[in-house]
Amino acid sequence: MVFSSLLFLFRFLPVVLAAYYILPEKCRNLVLFISSLVFYAWGEPVYVVLVLFSTVTDYLAGMAVSYYKGKGMQKRAFAAVLFSAVVNLSLLGFFKYASFFAGNINRLAGTDIPLVNVALPIGISFYTFQTMSYTIDVYRNDAEVQKDFIAFGAYVALFPQLVAGPIVQYKTVAGQLKGRRESVDLFCNGIFRFVAGLGKKVLIANQMGMLWEEIAAMDARRLATATAWLGVLAFTFEIYFDFSGYSDMAVGLGAMFGFTFPENFDYPYESKSITEFWRRWHISLGTWFREYVYIPLGGNRKGTGRQFINIAIVWLFTGLWHGAYWNFVLWGVYYGILLVLEKLLWKQLFAKLPSIIRHTYTMLAVIFGWSLFAWQDMADSKAFMGAMFFQTEAGFASQQTMYLAYSYFYIILIAAVFSSQIPKKIVTARLFPEGTIRRGLAGMVFVAAVSAACIAMIVNSSYNPFLYFRF
Repeated sequence: MVFSSLLFLFRFLPVVLAAYYILPEKCRNLVLFISSLVFYAWGEPVYVVLVLFSTVTDYLAGMAVSYYKGKGMQKRAFAAVLFSAVVNLSLLGFFKYASFFAGNINRLAGTDIPLVNVALPIGISFYTFQTMSYTIDVYRNDAEVQKDFIAFGAYVALFPQLVAGPIVQYKTVAGQLKGRRESVDLFCNGIFRFVAGLGKKVLIANQMGMLWEEIAAMDARRLATATAWLGVLAFTFEIYFDFSGYSDMAVGLGAMFGFTFPENFDYPYESKSITEFWRRWHISLGTWFREYVYIPLGGNRKGTGRQFINIAIVWLFTGLWHGAYWNFVLWGVYYGILLVLEKLLWKQLFAKLPSIIRHTYTMLAVIFGWSLFAWQDMADSKAFMGAMFFQTEAGFASQQTMYLAYSYFYIILIAAVFSSQIPKKIVTARLFPEGTIRRGLAGMVFVAAVSAACIAMIVNSSYNPFLYFRF
């Protein structure tokens, strides 16, 4: 079940909201827990057992950590944290990486290790990291142990962000699990945010996705260079509006139920360095790796050489987190190298360059990075990037390039504008200032118009995937 489906919009969500607000307040976490399991089981009826297993494991591990720390038994408390991490990472490793490593060992060593031919559970990377944060936070005294199993289950399985984030650290919402206060203003803001995210997904990401799929299906040897760049530009916009749209919908749904989730995007395509880009893109993942991997490894506290090693480790893991394919490993290595180079050259070179040059460099680097990310088959990736850099029989541009550019010109322009803060600064801040009546009226018109347009598109379109569901 996806947010941008008629089933979710007109059946699941209204029923859950009705049950949530009609039943007594003490039942609200139970409603969220049960409805979240139903939501996940709708698409993954078998793997809902994994979500429950992770929930029980980390609930008990958290209780053990709290008990042993209270008794002054630090080693046993650490053992409980380690047990939680081993169990969670073992599940993630089995379902996501076992075949990848076995296949590579077979090719290198000539062995015949059986491959694990099982479907990847949707969202396993997201909820695994989320549940792991709980026991670590309790061990670090960053959060108190959660003794209410239903409240903890609601946190782990919370359907707004279960399958594609943002990755909500337990300490961020610990107080909200019991002490949140729903309000009309928060609910209305949630509706606005959800519809804005739905619009990003259905009206922009899906259109960019169709352009990318059309170009990606072409023979790369006969693909004009400009067509290849048009394709990867389409993917650049698709993945941003797809993922940030989902995050907006998750934040909006959370607000409808009284939660305040952390932001996951902050206009990353306005960045003027790769370092800045990764502070603005998938913020919750970057925060997780920084707090639970980079800083424990020593961060930047043990000298420049060790810092670069720590960056390399984090970005190797970041690439692998996205998938068990070599293109994701190369993508992580690529960004690790860029980040190290920026740290080496920033004061001497980058910071002195004009803003437009820094922004152009950043976006070219990001777009090239997406060309690595988009292809799981390395042969296809090599052929497509060859077309991007003039290794093609079709020359620089063709009639096909002109046709596609003309057909998608307006949606590309809209994507470029709405990936920046221009609409926010002009429309929101100047034309409809905060607290004015016309701001409220404009919000209602926006919700009605975008909702109607999205529903019409959903009814008439068969292209409606979420890219990050596969991670």
